[in-house]
Amino acid sequence: MSKKLPLVIRHAMYSLRGGFLIRPLTIALALGCAGAFLSWLEEEFPVASTWVPTVLFPSHADPQVAQVILAGIAASIMTVVSIVFAILLMTLTLASMQFSPRIIVSFSRDRVTQWTLGIFLGTFLYCMAALPTARSLPRPFAPVATVLGAMVLALACVGLLLFFIHHISQAISVNHIVDRIAAETEAMIDELMPWPHRLNQLTNAEPLRPNPSEVAVSSNDSGYIRFIDTRRLAALAKHYHVSIRVLRRVGHFVPAGIPLMMVSKGNRLTPEGTAELLGTFDFGPTRTLQQDVEFGVLQIVDVALKAISPAVNDPTTAISCIDQLSRILIRFASREPPEDLLYDPPGIVRASIGWIHFERLLEAAFEQIRMYAKTDVAVSLRLLRALNDIAASTPDPEFRRILVEHGMRTVAGCAERLGEEELRALRARQAALESLTAISQA
Repeated sequence: MSKKLPLVIRHAMYSLRGGFLIRPLTIALALGCAGAFLSWLEEEFPVASTWVPTVLFPSHADPQVAQVILAGIAASIMTVVSIVFAILLMTLTLASMQFSPRIIVSFSRDRVTQWTLGIFLGTFLYCMAALPTARSLPRPFAPVATVLGAMVLALACVGLLLFFIHHISQAISVNHIVDRIAAETEAMIDELMPWPHRLNQLTNAEPLRPNPSEVAVSSNDSGYIRFIDTRRLAALAKHYHVSIRVLRRVGHFVPAGIPLMMVSKGNRLTPEGTAELLGTFDFGPTRTLQQDVEFGVLQIVDVALKAISPAVNDPTTAISCIDQLSRILIRFASREPPEDLLYDPPGIVRASIGWIHFERLLEAAFEQIRMYAKTDVAVSLRLLRALNDIAASTPDPEFRRILVEHGMRTVAGCAERLGEEELRALRARQAALESLTAISQA
């Protein structure tokens, strides 16, 4: 089944930002083409190289100097590239083992790493593309301006290597990792939920309910739902005069052959129409941050859980993760969630899609940490502070009620393992959370 063009373009753009293939390959090919073009330009228009200082090249007609420089730079750059790849693989291995395998996605999206690989490989291709033009027969020719460009690129690679080593030493720190994941998640929330949260919003539309005319449309692919083209889904429902209930939300795994959506009056759908509906869903072997807020949260939760495990026993890292999770939840609570119902035209429901809401995201962020931190006072105290911070940032009384319930469960869980002396500080923060909620309801 072929994807529709908008979904293909979006997937390609996401891959461009988040992989070791497309951006480094584009940079490398661009520099390689630049080397070939500049050397051709010099050969066709010799005046283009007259400005090169004779101190560097006393004879502009001696190809041996150009050959030695280009070949030396190409050979040395490939040696450095192997070192860069070794550093990168070591970093990925350490991060995967120490923190979580899922954070490798964040590392692959690092632009410094992508540009470093691209420029190093591009310098090698630049030299290899220019090397054939430095020849003695049928007439001597040395592309001195192109060689000067190769020397500039080689110097840039030296500086870039030093910066890359400095960057990797910072990127492997847990604070940097969770901060980057949180920033990417916030950016995705801003894109998916652009409108501020509205209190007491009234919705008169009834959700779509099961009816006898519904026909199940099963998935042809196995994988995680990474993106749903909601506009096209509503447009197709209007075109075929049907209404659609999507059974799985973004981030859920759907095995092939399992119903993905229920289509009312589904007998109106042709096989081509069914394929078009399935084409609005992007499936993949892993979850991504295209529309999946929960995935960003779970990456940080994985780091926190490993930190507070008895084998690692690093509560400071867990506290840092809780701080970043509170940052994400504050941003999420301040935005209006995506519409569950899609209309086209206004007033006519075409499709219903389930999105993650505040209560479920809060549970994904803090519930497992709460369970594993029952004996850790420092982590539990920071968890209660995070709940207070989120409650203070949102005026929504329903959100604050959910936060108070979670705070009560946190203190109750700690009461099973801790004594009264340790519980005193926890109950003080619980009381502060409850008083904040009581003030908002007054």
